[in-house]
Amino acid sequence: MKILFRGILSAVLSFSLALPASAQIKKDYTQLVNPFIGTGGHGHTYPGAVMPFGMVQLSPDTRYDGWDGCSGYYYTDTVVYGFSHTHLSGTGIPDYCDVLFMPTVGEPKFKREDYESGFKKKNESATPGYYETLLDKYNIGVELTATTRVGVHRYTYPSSVKEGNIIIDLQDRDEVLDSWIEVVSNHEIRGYRRSKSWADNQTVYFYAKFSKPFKTYGIALDDQLQDGKSKIQGKNVKMFIRFDNPGEVVTKVGISSVSADGALKNLDSEVPGFDFNKVQKDAKIAWNKELSKIEVSGGSSSASKTHDRQVTFYTALYHCMLAPNVYNDVDGQYRGMDQKIHTAKGFNYYTVFSLWDTYRAEDPLFNLIDRKRTQDFVRSFLAMNEQGGLLPVWPLASNETFCMVGNHSIPVIVDAYAKGIRGFDAEEALKAMKSAVNRNQFGLESYRKTGAVQSDDETESVSKTLEYAIDDWCIAQMSKMMNKPNDYKEFIHRAQYWKNVYNSENGFMQARTNGSWYTPFDPTEVNSNYTEGNSWQYSFLVPQDVEGLINRIGGKANFEHKLDELFTTNSKLTGKEQPDVTGLIGQYAHGDEPSHHMAYLYNYTDAPYKTQYYVNKILNEQYSPNPDGLSGNEDCGQMSAWYVISSLGIYNTMPGQQQFQIGMPLFDKAVIHLENGKEFTVLNPNADVSNSNIYIQGMKLNNAAYNKIYLDYNTVYKGGELKVITGKTPNKVYDKALIKPTSKITDDLIVANPYIITPSKTFKKPFDAVIRCGDKGAKIYYTLDGTTPTANSKLYTTPIPVTKNTTIKAIAVKNGESSFVDEGTFIKIRDDIKLTLVNPYLTNYADHGNETLINGVHGKTDWRLGNWQGYQGVDLVAILDFGSVKPINKISLGTLQDANVWIVFPQYVQYWVSDDGKDYKLLSTVKTKVDVKDLTVQIQEFTADLNTHARYIKVIAKQYGPLPDWHPFKGSPSYIFADEITVE
Repeated sequence: MKILFRGILSAVLSFSLALPASAQIKKDYTQLVNPFIGTGGHGHTYPGAVMPFGMVQLSPDTRYDGWDGCSGYYYTDTVVYGFSHTHLSGTGIPDYCDVLFMPTVGEPKFKREDYESGFKKKNESATPGYYETLLDKYNIGVELTATTRVGVHRYTYPSSVKEGNIIIDLQDRDEVLDSWIEVVSNHEIRGYRRSKSWADNQTVYFYAKFSKPFKTYGIALDDQLQDGKSKIQGKNVKMFIRFDNPGEVVTKVGISSVSADGALKNLDSEVPGFDFNKVQKDAKIAWNKELSKIEVSGGSSSASKTHDRQVTFYTALYHCMLAPNVYNDVDGQYRGMDQKIHTAKGFNYYTVFSLWDTYRAEDPLFNLIDRKRTQDFVRSFLAMNEQGGLLPVWPLASNETFCMVGNHSIPVIVDAYAKGIRGFDAEEALKAMKSAVNRNQFGLESYRKTGAVQSDDETESVSKTLEYAIDDWCIAQMSKMMNKPNDYKEFIHRAQYWKNVYNSENGFMQARTNGSWYTPFDPTEVNSNYTEGNSWQYSFLVPQDVEGLINRIGGKANFEHKLDELFTTNSKLTGKEQPDVTGLIGQYAHGDEPSHHMAYLYNYTDAPYKTQYYVNKILNEQYSPNPDGLSGNEDCGQMSAWYVISSLGIYNTMPGQQQFQIGMPLFDKAVIHLENGKEFTVLNPNADVSNSNIYIQGMKLNNAAYNKIYLDYNTVYKGGELKVITGKTPNKVYDKALIKPTSKITDDLIVANPYIITPSKTFKKPFDAVIRCGDKGAKIYYTLDGTTPTANSKLYTTPIPVTKNTTIKAIAVKNGESSFVDEGTFIKIRDDIKLTLVNPYLTNYADHGNETLINGVHGKTDWRLGNWQGYQGVDLVAILDFGSVKPINKISLGTLQDANVWIVFPQYVQYWVSDDGKDYKLLSTVKTKVDVKDLTVQIQEFTADLNTHARYIKVIAKQYGPLPDWHPFKGSPSYIFADEITVE
């Protein structure tokens, strides 16, 4: 405990003595930051030492396995592996935790389970830029601090110990592709690690210096010491260094993506000496500078509640500044997306952009308080485009992970440009944006061809359609600002493609398939048509055209009712388990980002008080100053950014639009310090009177009455003061009279695609096909002969009889404008075959049910698109009954292999025949031709020439069984995915 006290005392003293009185910041905001918030629950944050947007995140590693081990740390853990130099904040996929150092005593050990140590929560503490713990196994005190590119460790060994070690593990956590370590002198080592995890090819160099010489060292390859070696290269490289009478040892470690020399330059430039206290002090100063950009005071009538809210606020602001991360060295060099070395001139190059998340709130926040950095972000995007051929989607360590959907560097660029951040090449940016959305990847070809991503072509089709339309709206606005009318026309057209997945008959966003809607449909079902969510959580994702959505739903009153249902429904989530869909209020899911703007949509109705109510509810119920104080993944700052900007009483629902929605200011006073030297202040004096004062009764802007429920961006950026008077009950008359925000597409309106209503894609009995369109007054024209319909084709007036294999193509025409062609093909199933399945298929992989295997529709290599029937734990056993003895020439069963996700070809497929359905004779056994180790996603037909006569055929596909030892999920039961038994 002396070690712990010493660290805290030195932190306080060093900060208070660091600056002359004239330069000291009035308030120590770091005291209001709790880095442990989000390290429990599913927040996935880490508590270690880091500078704002720093390259180094020096933090303890306690957990690598499981979803809640993504960051490498979990609050309830009591064993620490060591202290590594890179960590991700709040992601849902694991990576980083590179270059692990661990102090020990006794005989050096190289296996994690041998060198790890227990620790107690009472001995653990953290503040911005500083972390401390005590290793119970060794009684070693550990303190960590950091500069932007250097991690600094201070280890205090017991005074009774005559020898102390530091273990350096380059194998730890993910798959190592290559690594080496080298002893430079008895004060210095350097090394390299190239690994594969979420990032396919991550490179880290490091250079370490020690405050005292080490007496001996040893380097191990595959956990075996290599005597007499000062440098070892391999995939499992570790080493120890040993000090005599270690006492206190300060270790400083610079990292670089470029070279060991780059790591050394970073080290010598940022930490020339071994003054741990100075580094810690400088980190505290840096954090106070960033945190002081927004000053809040008050917040509750209760002192304890006020403190909790301020801790939650400043921790949220702190979390916003943990990513993206600087990726260039002090000399500007960085490893680009092409894995070549480049130099950033006049800007810092960043990585770790969780853009699907952060474009919604974090990046608009930075456009207020960190415009210079936002400009560097955009320049980083353009460098990535130049060097990698594409604007970033989710870049990690100069690797494109293609995580999540959309191309959301685009709204970040456009929002920056719209808000006057223009220190980048706009022509280059527009060209890059157009190239990104016109490539053929992730359903974009389907989107451009049909006006919506079809679920037949691509998974998560609804989400992709909606997110692509948002991107296209942004490109349209950029084109408009740059006076490019042709581009504007094209992309404002595309920005309306959301209309093609909006089902006007039920009021939900629904997947399109085979010319119709994906069925069966349940808006609560989490399935492969949506990204981490269901239809409820995507049916309001039209921030670029809210008024267009309101019109489709039937007006403001209906829209308000729909929002009410979203927030108050008692329906539960159904479908596949999705751990991201958390923080539920009705079907609103604050734990995942597509819901984040929804509470503000009431501002477009006559009931803005409901925005105030739900924003206040979310602020108070979905956040707390505890380890589990986040309702979902932190997602590199987005979850916290929502809290920060919503606490200020404003929210930008659509990047590129210039209006901030007014919500419910949480604090008595909030001052935003703008980069232009001005301040914008938000006052809510009644916040300190009662926690029940959550409804706006009146507003003043710069001491004049204000009658809008939004603020223009320029109003904020010019500085000023917004004062809201709040009370305990809604002022509905006042709310109704407020001028509402605008979000409406009025140019080049499209006609929504028609849709064909049929019982199913396949049929045995004739049926009538009905064609409808969501645009009232649109006329529908169609063809049945395969030709493309025009306004000269047959006018649809009555249902179309379908008695045989038929392809219907239709368009909707209104005011001379035509929709895309809607196309559906309907297949008549053979009615002379009866299929019996002996073993049950998995209900979540049922496809079209009992007749899937003989419906004439073949599955594609992407099993997520459907058309595959799944079996696990049992063999596929199917019996075909032809009604009478018939000649059978050839038979085939189609199966899929995607071994990464446990889908493995059957060991063999047997074909048995019978005349009476009782006595069967084996005619053929067809073995798989593909090894389970082949990770290529592929289809294999198990074909046999039977050349016989029979009434019955029994098909048996033998499960592979438990996954092999090399598989990450060894021992788990494999799946058979089958589709289509073909008989000649």
